[in-house]
Amino acid sequence: MKTILHKAESRGEANFGWLHSRHSFSFGNYYDSQRMNFGALRVINDDRVKGGEGFGTHPHRDMEIISIPLTGTLEHKDSMGNSGVIKQGDIQVMSAGTGIHHSEYNHNKDEEVKFLQIWVTPNRKGVTPRYDQVTLKVDDRKNALQQVLSPKSNDDGVWIHQDAWFYMSNLDAGKSLDYELKTETNGVYIFVITGQIEIEGQEINTRDGYGISGTKTFSLTAKENSELLLMEVPMH
Repeated sequence: MKTILHKAESRGEANFGWLHSRHSFSFGNYYDSQRMNFGALRVINDDRVKGGEGFGTHPHRDMEIISIPLTGTLEHKDSMGNSGVIKQGDIQVMSAGTGIHHSEYNHNKDEEVKFLQIWVTPNRKGVTPRYDQVTLKVDDRKNALQQVLSPKSNDDGVWIHQDAWFYMSNLDAGKSLDYELKTETNGVYIFVITGQIEIEGQEINTRDGYGISGTKTFSLTAKENSELLLMEVPMH
């Protein structure tokens, strides 16, 4: 089994006043040749946006973009005519494909919004752009793995153009989970939203990222109440 640990404090940082972002992988002005990606997982941005502020209209292409709100509400508008508001328990996905323009704003004027923006490189280029969002039952991830993303449009959660599976879990202290990869050539990147977990003696804390590859299964245990995001992606 091959592993890599990205400590929370080692991440890149951008602070524009209205936006405070921490980057698990190279992004914007943050560049580290050793932190370009984890397989098909290209970006994990831990974003905090002040009330009423946000990202103006900007373009994307050939990227699968996933937004997961942690607190507050996030408003989306795009060049396909989609608009919506997402909050904790919702998952938003955008396949940029041949090209899309969109904006994202904090829907509230007096409350910060915190969300994870994640980019996955697609297995097909030039697809027709698409947008989707779903609301999931947060209770279903209590001491369990709740699937929030997959490659299949008729599966739980949202879907993307990549053989990737995302799961979220809220684990009570002392509880354990076993994970079996879909294929041994994939890897899993675990992002600890809050709390502390342990995998084979390695402690992983709030906002740490931990990549695992070269194995079919692994187990993790919560050392305290923890909220987790597990992302299984192809490694090549």
